[in-house]
Amino acid sequence: ADVRTRREMVSAGRSTCFALALGVGLAWTLNVAAQDSASRVDSPPMMSQTFDRIIAGGMVYDGSGAAGEVLDVGIRGDRITAIGDLSAAPTREIIDARGLAVVPGFIDIHSHAVRVERETSGLFNHPESENYLRQGVTTAIGGPDGNSWYPIETLLTAVEETPIGINFGTFVGHNTVRAEVMGREQRAPTADELESMVGLVDTAMREGAYGLSSGLKYIPGAYADTDEVIALSRAAAAHDGIYITHLRDEGPGLLDSIRETIAIGEGAGLPVQVTHHKAMGVSMWGKSEEALALLDDANARGIDATSDQYPYTASSTGISVLFPDWSLEGDRAERQARMNDPEQRSRILAGIVDTLREVRTGNDLTRVVLADCAWDRSLNGLTLKGLLERFDEPVTLESAAERVLWLETSGGCSAVYHTMDEGDVERIMRHPGTMIASDGGIFQPGPEVPHPRNYGAFARVLGVYVRERGVLDFPTAIHKMSRMPADRMGMSDRGRLAVGAYADIAVLDPERVVDRATFEDPHQMSEGVVHVLVNGEMALRDGELTEVRAGRVLRSTDRVATRP
Repeated sequence: ADVRTRREMVSAGRSTCFALALGVGLAWTLNVAAQDSASRVDSPPMMSQTFDRIIAGGMVYDGSGAAGEVLDVGIRGDRITAIGDLSAAPTREIIDARGLAVVPGFIDIHSHAVRVERETSGLFNHPESENYLRQGVTTAIGGPDGNSWYPIETLLTAVEETPIGINFGTFVGHNTVRAEVMGREQRAPTADELESMVGLVDTAMREGAYGLSSGLKYIPGAYADTDEVIALSRAAAAHDGIYITHLRDEGPGLLDSIRETIAIGEGAGLPVQVTHHKAMGVSMWGKSEEALALLDDANARGIDATSDQYPYTASSTGISVLFPDWSLEGDRAERQARMNDPEQRSRILAGIVDTLREVRTGNDLTRVVLADCAWDRSLNGLTLKGLLERFDEPVTLESAAERVLWLETSGGCSAVYHTMDEGDVERIMRHPGTMIASDGGIFQPGPEVPHPRNYGAFARVLGVYVRERGVLDFPTAIHKMSRMPADRMGMSDRGRLAVGAYADIAVLDPERVVDRATFEDPHQMSEGVVHVLVNGEMALRDGELTEVRAGRVLRSTDRVATRP
C-alpha cells in the first residue's frame, strides 16, 4: 500500500507514541502500567520488520478498562508486535478501522461449545462458530456446570483435529468425575472412591484443564457434600486451577449456596467463581445485593471470589431441574420405576409443584417455555400454559406438574425459564467482580427454540447495557468480556491488546453493535462486528465469514504466567 495514503488515513487524532517489539518471546507482567510501558514507548520509528497486517486508525481499547486511544495495531504471524503510530511501517495488508473500536477478542468463560451428550453437536458440528464470531468472541471455555468430557485429553485431541474457528479450553466437571467413580448413587463416597475422584481431577489438570467446575443442582453433583467438593478442588488448586460453580440453589437457598462456595474456596485454597450469577424466583428478587455483599466480605477476608453473568432475565436448562433430587437417583429404569410407584409419584409431583411455585413460575405458567423436545419438536416454543391448553387440561400447577413428569419420561426436554428481575441483572453486572459469559453454545438455525444468549450475549451487553441503558461504560464492558476472564484463567497472553499477546482481535462499531436474537425468534446473528482475527488470521472480514479456521486448543499447562 502507498505510504503517503496510509499516513493521510491515520493522521487525524493520531497519538504520537510508537511501539515496536521484535519477536514475541518476552517475559510477561500483568501490571497494567508496566505492560503499557512495554507496549507503547516513545521512540523514533523502527522499520526493521514488515507486518502481515496493520489495523489502522481505530479507537484501541486494550482490555484493561482504560479509555480508548486512536492507534494502529501491528500483527506479525499470530502475535501483536507493535501498537502505536505505524503509518510509515511496511505491511502486507491494511485493515481500515477508522470510526471503529478495536478490542481484544472476547472470552466466554462459561460455554457449552461442546456438549457431553452429543459428540457431533456444537463445535464439532459447526466448527466455524459463526454465532460466536459475530459477537466478537474468539475463545470459549467448556466443561461448565460440572459436566465435561473425560478423559480431557480425548476431547482436546479431537478438537485439535477438527479444525476450529475459535480457541477452545475446558474445565473438568465434578459431576462427570463422580459419575465415573460412583454412578448416580445418593451417598457419600468411601475413602477409596474419594481418592479415585481426586486422582481423576489431578489427571485432568495435568492434561490441561483450567480448573474444576461443579453443578451442585444437577445429578449426581447434588448428592455431594461440601467436604467432597473441597477435596476435589484441592487437586485443582495444586495445578493453579480455579473452582467455578453452578450453585446448589439459585432460588431460596441462594445465600447459603454462596456461603458454601466461599467455604470451598477457603477450604481448598483456590479462587472461586459463581457462574451465571442470578436470583431466581419472585421471592428472591432484590437478594442480589446480599449475595454480592457476601462475595465482597469474602474478598475482604482474602478469599478470591468472583462471578460471571449473562445479560438476560431468563435462564435455560433441562426440565429435570424441576424434580426433587432424590427422585433422579439411579439409571433410567430405576427412575421410571420410582415414577410409576403411586406413593413416590405423589411425592415427586408435590416436589415439582413446589419448585414451579417458589422458583420457576410463581403462578404464571407462561414463564416456562419449551426449548427443545427432540422426541416431538412440535412442542418446541410452547409455554407450560400452552402445553396444558393443547391437551385441554386445567391451567394449574398440579396439571403442569403432571405434564412435566410426562415430558421427562417421554424423552426429556430443555426449557427457558423467565424467573429473574432486571434490577438484579443490572446490579450484578455493575459489580466490579462480575465478568460476562454466555452459558450458550454453538448454534445454527434449526428446529430448536433456544435461549437467545447463544447468539447475542456479548453483543447485547454492548448494545443494550452500554449504549442504550448506560449500566456500564464501554471500556469497562470490554474489560469484563476480555482481560478479566483471561486473567481469571491465568492467560496472560490473551484477552488484551499488548505487544506479545496473541492477535485475537475484534473490530466493531460501538454505535451499531447489537443482538438480534429474541426469545420468540432466537436464531438471529448479532450485528455490528466488522472484522474478527483469531491468532492473527481473518475469521470475519467486512462482516463476512472467511474459510479460515485458525482457532487453537488451549491448555492450562501451556500458560506462560500464573494468575495475578
